[in-house]
Amino acid sequence: MKGNKGILFVLLGAGCFGFTPIFAKLGFSFGYSLGQINIVQMIISSFLLWSLTLLKRSSFKGINKKNVPQIMVTGCFIGLTSIFYYGAMQYLPASLAIILMFQFVWIGIILEWIFSKIKPAPITILSIILILVGVFFASNLLNGDIQGLPLKGFLFGILSAFTYAGFIFLSGKVAVNVDPLTRTSLMAIGSTILVLALFMRDIPSILPLEANLLTTALGVSLFGAVLPPLFFAVGAPLVSGGIANILTSIELPVAILSASLILSEEITPLQWLGIAIILAAIALNELGSSLFRVRKQING
Repeated sequence: MKGNKGILFVLLGAGCFGFTPIFAKLGFSFGYSLGQINIVQMIISSFLLWSLTLLKRSSFKGINKKNVPQIMVTGCFIGLTSIFYYGAMQYLPASLAIILMFQFVWIGIILEWIFSKIKPAPITILSIILILVGVFFASNLLNGDIQGLPLKGFLFGILSAFTYAGFIFLSGKVAVNVDPLTRTSLMAIGSTILVLALFMRDIPSILPLEANLLTTALGVSLFGAVLPPLFFAVGAPLVSGGIANILTSIELPVAILSASLILSEEITPLQWLGIAIILAAIALNELGSSLFRVRKQING
């Protein structure tokens, strides 16, 4: 029963994140800048998360002068991911920006190899190769549809993958004993400070706050920064890490579907094939790694 509840909440969290492109594209269509959207988003996220933290009376146990800056720096990676991810959407179709950001999967494996000295297993290397093959098809290279698209968009997209992989890597190392909601709220403060510093010139332009900007920022905030961490905090402890990672990959098809159905972006059969290969590669890596650990325990 707990396992089913965990699966449901993890799926809800990943599914929510898949809707953020809709609101980001909506904001750009209203004429708002990357800075305006990110500033209002981060302020709303911080306010909502801290309101929940204080209402819930979450524990501040484990918080100290050393790990508070570390948590906030970790949060800066979320701020950077938001900047690069939405930045990519200014220049590229949402579906392509999503696929580029999803490269965090194999980038995270490389980071673990470099910094934690965890050498990827053969099954993991095979998964990375399959992911890259999937990207080839999903990006529609064969049809030449990416020709003429600004290089800046691709740069932002791949940077969002690196910063998101960095966030996942650090979040698994920094202050893991601190209450998840409290830690997420502190990360939001770090993200907010970073965004305000980078887009200082845009601060005067958000006042008076227009309804369209508020709607856009509230959407990306709820579906990108508030609901997913809350759902993950509830669901992730109830399922294994490998299963959680497989479940979070639902974000990719949800985001692609929302881009197709709501933003009217055309997704070709070859792109769907590429997406299926990426999802299969993630599942192969996680299930293969789990089987390897089980065998090791039996034999050891």
